[in-house]
Amino acid sequence: MAHKKGGGSSRNGRDSSAQKRGVKVYAGTEVPAGSILVRQVGSSIHAGKNVGTGKDFTLFALVPGVVKYEWKSNTKKQVSVYPA
Repeated sequence: MAHKKGGGSSRNGRDSSAQKRGVKVYAGTEVPAGSILVRQVGSSIHAGKNVGTGKDFTLFALVPGVVKYEWKSNTKKQVSVYPA
C-alpha cells in the first residue's frame, strides 16, 4: 500500500536564529566585568586596555569601568575599558 502524509504537514520550519552582530555597548557607557561590547566577524575592532577577545572575535570587558572607542593606528580602531 502506498503511504502518503496526510494534509499539509510542514517539513520545513526549522532555521537557526540570526547571529545579531554589531556594537552592543557604546562609548561613555559604564559596564560590569564580563559584559559583551562588540560581536563581529573578524577583528574589525581590536581589543584595547582591559578588553578580551573570544574565539569568535567577540570583545568583552575584563574589568568594570567606562567604555571608550579609540584609534589604535591610522586605520585600526580599538575599544578599551577604563576603571571608573
